[in-house]
Amino acid sequence: MSPNLPAVITIPEPDREYDGALRPVAQADTDQQLVELWVRRHESPNTRRNYRRQAERFLAFVNRPLAAVRLGDMQAYLATLDGRARATRATRANAVAALKSLFSFAQETGFLRFNIGKAVKSPSVKNTLAERIMPEADTLRLIGLEAKPRNRAILTLLYGGGLRISELCGLCWRDLAERQDGAGQATIYGKGGKTRAVLLSANTWRALMSLRDAAGPDEPVFLSREGGALDPGPPDREGGGTPSRAAGGDLAALVPPCARQSQLGSGAPIHLVQQTLGHASVATTGSYLHARPSDSSARYLGV
Repeated sequence: MSPNLPAVITIPEPDREYDGALRPVAQADTDQQLVELWVRRHESPNTRRNYRRQAERFLAFVNRPLAAVRLGDMQAYLATLDGRARATRATRANAVAALKSLFSFAQETGFLRFNIGKAVKSPSVKNTLAERIMPEADTLRLIGLEAKPRNRAILTLLYGGGLRISELCGLCWRDLAERQDGAGQATIYGKGGKTRAVLLSANTWRALMSLRDAAGPDEPVFLSREGGALDPGPPDREGGGTPSRAAGGDLAALVPPCARQSQLGSGAPIHLVQQTLGHASVATTGSYLHARPSDSSARYLGV
């Protein structure tokens, strides 16, 4: 034996997640198991419902196992979306995003050797934020015109606290705490499993406290007509994220789109608005500001 070689050569064993050929070991035995694993990796109930629906529609269309699906099958399916009367570019983009995520997950878990979703380009979608953000003055007017105390408190909290619909529906009295200045604080369990504390004005706090009566700490702040917590409801049929109906009232009719983003016009520093709204990045908050710019070179032109 050469003196330059060790007396014993140790060959590392393959990782438990790989077979002898160093290929990932499949984590699911059937398409249905894979789809369920893929859906469950997402925390948002809306995302889970949307992705499960997208997978079911696609598999029903191709009518073959995922391992036998080819790029042409995906292109043919997406072409059917283009032909639907109600379909929009956003509808197609939603479907493409879901399918690309599904095939990426299938490859990552060793269920498929190839990810055909990589070859599919996501369509560009028009930014409609400016059309959906309600001006601050209109939001305040809407709150002032609402006669029902519960609905007025909902609008006040969504705007003043920057809560999402799902966060509002999951709010319990235990999550609220009074502060010494007569204002309040809400602990919000939000998107992505992140928790944040939101300060509430004295006006918002009074609106909430007027609803409590003898409710216990674990009872929901906003009750449905049946007496339970409000349900964010399923997303729009075309895959949108706005709740369509809630037990005890039509929140979509009550709450204007992007109501909570109206506070961007308050003049508060962008990093504070980011924290209040629960955006993961200040870039997300900035996208709303860009949708409604406060200044432009056009204002300095003589036309």
